[in-house]
Amino acid sequence: MSGPAIGHRRRKQAPSSAAAGYHWAVRRTFAIGDIHGDLQALERVFQRLPSLEADDTVVFLGDYVDRGPHSAKVVRFVREAAKQGPAKVVALRGNHEDAWLRVIDRGWPEFVLPPGNGCVAAMRSFEGKTVLESEAVARPDEVKSLLSGSFFPKEVVEWMRALPYWYEDEHAIYVHAGLPHGKKGFLHPSKVPVPAALLWLRDEDFFRNYEGKLVVFGHTATAFLPPELSTYTPEDPLDIWAGPCCVGLDTGAGKGGFLTGLELPAMHVYESR
Repeated sequence: MSGPAIGHRRRKQAPSSAAAGYHWAVRRTFAIGDIHGDLQALERVFQRLPSLEADDTVVFLGDYVDRGPHSAKVVRFVREAAKQGPAKVVALRGNHEDAWLRVIDRGWPEFVLPPGNGCVAAMRSFEGKTVLESEAVARPDEVKSLLSGSFFPKEVVEWMRALPYWYEDEHAIYVHAGLPHGKKGFLHPSKVPVPAALLWLRDEDFFRNYEGKLVVFGHTATAFLPPELSTYTPEDPLDIWAGPCCVGLDTGAGKGGFLTGLELPAMHVYESR
């Protein structure tokens, strides 16, 4: 089975006349990959999108915080975009938002302490401190706040708790990580008994063998997805991954990569690099 036909990379502010004509016939959805505190990449992608309209939808795939230097500003950007319009905005829960809620509710030192998870950067961002890449470990006076997540404003915690686990429209199913396998194949998100599975799984069986309605996901960096199955620039493993029935958009923003957006159904790609 061949993968979805992905268009060429788009960097201009306005779509071509042909794309504009397509817009009037079909509602557009713009899916945005994992951001991880990379405000500059987020702003750059939005500058490169065509002008959004009231019947458009923007779907963020989750993971707004950690690693990059501007977690607080990224969360503010996403929340304000939902309020200001004109497009409908759907902000999904990522595994990093899910993890912080676990930290706040019952603690999870195994998540917040490893430098690779980038939790110190998020804490310092919300505390208004300068985030330095060379300071990935909490200082002694920061450990208590880090272990409890007490630096998060109350309204941000409430916002994270309200983030949905998945979204679906006429074009695709959108989840942070992918779809788990049930007794009779891969489960629709509405049938998943433990919704957190949609945020945390990394299942090569899903990437290789899922068949059905298009699924757009993040979470697993595209560099670690099977390159031989991608129909979009397979010679560039860092680019988006377009498998037979699913598309991966985690291109490493906030961790040395770049941010990617995908326009459906036209399948145009927008990058921050």
